[in-house]
Amino acid sequence: MLDKIALTLLIIGGLNWGSIGIFQFDLVGFIGGGQTGVISRIIYIVVALAAIWCISLLFRDTSDTVVRDRHPRSMEG
Repeated sequence: MLDKIALTLLIIGGLNWGSIGIFQFDLVGFIGGGQTGVISRIIYIVVALAAIWCISLLFRDTSDTVVRDRHPRSMEG
């Protein structure tokens, strides 16, 4: 669950950077009262923490992940 939250925050941050690069418009800064506003800084810090968390996704061993069958096979022969 934490992985999905972190990934969602990272996507939001990426979209914000895209809007800065394409339109020169900082949505977080606009919502939070400028880039130096307290709300904006909190959002920037939370997105940065999410990015740090997502770094761990690169190094996780997912080969041991068990895939469960969504439709159990019939017990009939």
